[in-house]
Amino acid sequence: MMKLYSLIVFILVFATLANAQIDPEIFDIYEEQKIQIDGYNIHLEVKGEGDPIFFLPGGPGNSHDYMQGSFGQYYKNRKLVFFDWLGRGFSDDAKDIKEYSVEADIEMIEKLRVYLKLDKISLVGHSYGTVPAQGYAIKYPGKVDKMVLINGFHSGAMWQANCDSYNHYAKTHFPERWKVVDSLRALGYLSTDKPLQDVYGDFPTKYIYYHNTSLKQNSPKKKYRGWSPDVYAQIIGPDGDFDVSGSMINQDYRRKLKDVTAKTLIIAGRYDGVSTPEFAVQYKTYMPQARFEMFEKSAHNPYLEEPEKFYSLINEFFGITD
Repeated sequence: MMKLYSLIVFILVFATLANAQIDPEIFDIYEEQKIQIDGYNIHLEVKGEGDPIFFLPGGPGNSHDYMQGSFGQYYKNRKLVFFDWLGRGFSDDAKDIKEYSVEADIEMIEKLRVYLKLDKISLVGHSYGTVPAQGYAIKYPGKVDKMVLINGFHSGAMWQANCDSYNHYAKTHFPERWKVVDSLRALGYLSTDKPLQDVYGDFPTKYIYYHNTSLKQNSPKKKYRGWSPDVYAQIIGPDGDFDVSGSMINQDYRRKLKDVTAKTLIIAGRYDGVSTPEFAVQYKTYMPQARFEMFEKSAHNPYLEEPEKFYSLINEFFGITD
């Protein structure tokens, strides 16, 4: 599913969103920092006062920018923390790609919390970002106040199931193109090999958006690294569009979610082809104490597709009234 996540950031043209949360200039008001963690320069941007919220982007491979573009205005109400995990965005690359893992991403959250001298934090994760969010809430239960999981995954098994679901969709709706995929697979090409990437990445994007496929994330004007394929390949596996491996396949939070004490909001999209409703609704069973909201006219990016409903829900959840 490498294509799914790179497309979230890089496809098509800007759409004008009639919502006060979206400010194209929001990136300019944040001050960039480089802090040393484990001998690496980690990119960090903090702004605002009040209860801290960490924003965790998807991928794994995306930089912090699209989360900042959609949530950066909340600095007026809370202390916001945006950062790039190791190997992503403006942070250093690892000396050894084996350092990229879900477990390392979980620990980076804790190291940043300690660095910033914060007691409890809240977490807002989107897509892959929900994975380390849940892992952190389970491992450090006393440190999480609130948690928002947007179009996420509760296990590596769910990630694999969604890959299978998308591949079935692609094969069923675009059999002419899928013949090429089958031919390359028969020759031994993996999803990280360029010949297969070129074909696989050319499928339409309807599974990311419910209706308006011209939507795009709010992005900074300056040049930045929005996607890190090496990180994706290491965490999801070299053939991750078909056979999930890496550290992702070992994640399984299903039995532990019922014990999470952080107040939790789970958001899903009815037409999400990345985190499909078939598996998203399982959160109701695994995490019955959480609030579950299905967005009926959204796919993988409800904050873009149903912004009024989305931000109203976020404001309510965090008690933001102005």
